[in-house]
Amino acid sequence: MKGTIKGLLLASCMLGGTNFAYAQEAQAGDAASAGGLEEIIVTARKREESVQTVPVAVTAISEKVIQQRDITSIEKIAAATPNLSVGRASNGSGAQLTMRGIGSSSTSIGIEQSVAVVVDGAYYGQGRVIQEGFFDLKRVEVLKGPQALFFGKNATAGVISLTTNDPGSQREFIAKAGYEFKAQQYMGEFIASGPLSDTFGVRLALRGSKMDGSYYDNVSTVRTYTTADVANGFATTAHDATIASDGPGEKEFLGRLTLKYTPTNDLTVTVKGSFDYSKTKNSSWNYVAYNCPAGTSQLTGYACTGEFVTHQNNIPTDIAKDFPFSQEDGQLYNRYRSWAINGNVTYNVGDVTLSSVTNYNTNNNRWACACDFQSSDNGTWATENSTWRAFSQELRAQTAFDGPINLMVGGLYQKTKRIFNQYVMFAGLENSGASAANRYLASTKASTTDGETQALFGQVTWKLVSTLELAGGVRYTHETKKSFFTQPYNNPYLTAGGGLPIFRGQDSADGLGEIRANQAFNDWSPEVTLTWKPQRGILVYGGYKTAYKSGGFSNGGINSLLSGDPVGDLTFNPEKARGFEAGIKSTLLDNQLRLNLTAFTYKYGDLQVDFFNSPIFAFQTLTADARTKGVELEFEFAPRGVDGLNVHGSINYTRARYTNFPYAPCYAGETAAEGCKVVEPVSGALRQNLDGKPLSVAPEWTGAFGVGYEAAVGNGLKAGVNVDARYSSSYLASGFNALQSRQGKYATLDAGLRFGAEDDNWTIAVIGKNLTNKFYVSGVVDGPSTGGATHADQLGFGNLPRTVQVTVTKRF
Repeated sequence: MKGTIKGLLLASCMLGGTNFAYAQEAQAGDAASAGGLEEIIVTARKREESVQTVPVAVTAISEKVIQQRDITSIEKIAAATPNLSVGRASNGSGAQLTMRGIGSSSTSIGIEQSVAVVVDGAYYGQGRVIQEGFFDLKRVEVLKGPQALFFGKNATAGVISLTTNDPGSQREFIAKAGYEFKAQQYMGEFIASGPLSDTFGVRLALRGSKMDGSYYDNVSTVRTYTTADVANGFATTAHDATIASDGPGEKEFLGRLTLKYTPTNDLTVTVKGSFDYSKTKNSSWNYVAYNCPAGTSQLTGYACTGEFVTHQNNIPTDIAKDFPFSQEDGQLYNRYRSWAINGNVTYNVGDVTLSSVTNYNTNNNRWACACDFQSSDNGTWATENSTWRAFSQELRAQTAFDGPINLMVGGLYQKTKRIFNQYVMFAGLENSGASAANRYLASTKASTTDGETQALFGQVTWKLVSTLELAGGVRYTHETKKSFFTQPYNNPYLTAGGGLPIFRGQDSADGLGEIRANQAFNDWSPEVTLTWKPQRGILVYGGYKTAYKSGGFSNGGINSLLSGDPVGDLTFNPEKARGFEAGIKSTLLDNQLRLNLTAFTYKYGDLQVDFFNSPIFAFQTLTADARTKGVELEFEFAPRGVDGLNVHGSINYTRARYTNFPYAPCYAGETAAEGCKVVEPVSGALRQNLDGKPLSVAPEWTGAFGVGYEAAVGNGLKAGVNVDARYSSSYLASGFNALQSRQGKYATLDAGLRFGAEDDNWTIAVIGKNLTNKFYVSGVVDGPSTGGATHADQLGFGNLPRTVQVTVTKRF
């Protein structure tokens, strides 16, 4: 073990580390202002604690670093955290969030993420939270590994916890303007905050941005989409599909109003209302054919390269005018709108703290997609209109007795509803006998899911001696989901006659045209942690943790006539995790050095894996068993001899493998020599055994290294610089061992320069991200209509290219 630690230390110095919470803003008079480390406060156990005294592996990003690096989205959080990956998807759940090699596929909108997102104490676990913009943040915490006790369900891989700013005791007005050169993006922020009385404060934060340019180039030619009318002897008509815009061309507006009431020192009531609107010119603007069997796309003939280029076309204009939820000119788009209201109440009654978190959030996402993602003359287009609503109420009581034993008890209630509608056009199908809205559609989908969750949780902490504490707790969860799915319209060619019967219609003769599923789940998730503080500045902990993620229903699936079990295709079981974690946290050298080491091993049962089964034309959420284990080392050094200097880093080793997936689907074009030779006992179909194979987006080595320096330069002015590098070893983007999906190792570089008033009255900054302009993917799908006789084209979810932004901030 001693040799391992030495090796990790050496590797960390060479490769660097994570953006390890290195700059909590110093308060006036704080000893840290003379150099040395600043205290970092986190809420990993739903109470404020120093990051060095909480027995949880957590990476925190302070308000100061958030501003310096312009961290304003889930994607940008991932870009600053080496063992966290976020892939932006156009449809399905909308995202693939992966931590320590564990994540959720993007194909199904019904899957909730294994990496939960929590905002001001409220759960936002849907993948389309990636569409949300975040700003005016006080803190970001990335909690690694299962987090069932304090953050509820759906945190089997970890939690991203965001805390927004409250009004302070002083009046504050902040105006900020910025311009990003690559996307030609204009940005403006305005914040007004302060007390209206001794007990009441208000904070209004607004942010807007508009792109005149783009991140990705869309290169294509006008396509001729020819339709065959099944109601008129298959008479053909040609339609022109124009070239889609470069992407994303985003417009965004965010607003948040915070009201804070503190009538006494023991009672605090905070209410936050927020609104988010964004619209882009394409929902799949970052889909790149980065690897194809022949080096060129099987659909378009364009070269498949790892560049910020895509090839897509709009819906033909003459079809678009009647196509549901299409824009009249057929332009591709994504529109996201959300509202939320969040209420937090904290009341101290002697040594007991009572807390309440009440939240209602809803979002609506509409898009038009070139859903073959590389348009050809035989294109596939779709639109979607989906709505999500969630109400939750959490109550918690926590004691702070002087005695050795303290308690935490609480309960959670959540009510959710998803409304899903999708409209798909492909294969040149037309039906002049249908309504105008359905004339060119192959199929439509309508689905709903009503969910209800009730949970009780509690923890007992027992200080065995002054330096040793034992904590044990459990969460019980009861959850129900009632779902409905149907395909209200199908082109007759796909359901009957001498055509190609694939889809069950709403009035299907076998009575399975309307699928209903009533699901109920019960779970106990215990955990126990032993914490030892042998001396000041040293903490050693070890724990056993478990977690649970909801089973559910794939609202965006397909009811295929070729499937003998359509209900089984659309439903899936809960995902569960259990395992061990141990760590050492140390603050050394007279508070100049933080050095933290964590080791973990977790087993996952019924890990949810999405798959498109092309032979029966059905989306299926399969389950498999897996294991992830690894070691993480983080450090931060702030020498007192050089005030304002901070060096920080980490290196992470993770091994994430399937342990039981004996009848996994074969990927498109997989041969027997490549592993597609296992006969599934029931169906007799060929499968592959993925036992021991890597999970999706699971690099073995990740790390980063960063240096920040800030100092006064005289005349009331100061200047600062930060440089941060991030590294990932190679990995498979596919969850089915498709070697052609491999993403090679890469490194990215961010940097920033700042100059302004020493009291922060004004600041001018230049912020550069991905300055190496490295392209990489954080998820993949097989290219639709490719593969079969050969491997499918690999369509990856690409990252952002090099961006350089100039900002000016003024405080009044």
